[in-house]
Amino acid sequence: MASKSRRLPFNAAWLGLLPFTAFAVLFLILPTMKIVIGAFQGQEGGFTLQNFVDLNTASNRNAYWTSIKLSFVTALLGCAVGFGMAAAVVFGGLPKGLRNPLITFSGVASNFAGVPLAFAFIATLGPVGLITVWLRSEFGINLRAMGFNLLSYWGLVITYLFFQIPLMILIITPALDGLKREWREAAEVLGATGAQYWRMVALPILFPSILGTFALLFANAFGAVATAFALTGPQLNIVPIKLFAQIRGDVLGNPNLGYALAFGMIVITAAANILYIWLRVRSERWLK
Repeated sequence: MASKSRRLPFNAAWLGLLPFTAFAVLFLILPTMKIVIGAFQGQEGGFTLQNFVDLNTASNRNAYWTSIKLSFVTALLGCAVGFGMAAAVVFGGLPKGLRNPLITFSGVASNFAGVPLAFAFIATLGPVGLITVWLRSEFGINLRAMGFNLLSYWGLVITYLFFQIPLMILIITPALDGLKREWREAAEVLGATGAQYWRMVALPILFPSILGTFALLFANAFGAVATAFALTGPQLNIVPIKLFAQIRGDVLGNPNLGYALAFGMIVITAAANILYIWLRVRSERWLK
């Protein structure tokens, strides 16, 4: 009875969540609320939808379209290459010692972005990068003359794949581990080939995980700004760079128009993340 009388009126373990909660409120929830409210306000402070009407310009439409294409292509390529690498490690009969280094590298590379990543690619594949100069001097291959330019749309695609592929590996590997051996054995007993097993059994089960990861990679690329700005500067018209310029006050004189631009990004990335969470829950039910 004495121990019960000394029991705290709340669970002290909740105190451990206070730093995270404070961080989320200050740097995520409050800024998001400011953006959402500002998107529906005019310069005088009243409610308006004019900011969204003003977004309907050729430059803004092109920025959104370019960002969507960039995110879609990098997510698609990231899923395809990452799935192949993860499947090769899990089912391909490669040495087991390769798995831990690959997962460790993927954990680091999936978070390696911004100015350091842009500098690494410029030093490697830039106009005077290590690989560019080596191919030209040793084999006479001039990437520039062949039309390759790192400081362009496709150069940004290649750069984004550096963190998109590892992120796919990290997420899809547990799903591949969840495929039960009994399912393959049952398929083989029924006369199915390896290709038929993957087409009729494994891929349908993994499809929610793959599609969910695609949505996550799409959102990951759509919101990236530091790498794109450090690599291409303002010459590439994508939404994050346009918004970055607006925050600095270099382009637009109406800050609420910038809020509307950011609100569009929030809607797109939120939809992609909600789709990822929903598909992730469905895939976990299948694998159980």
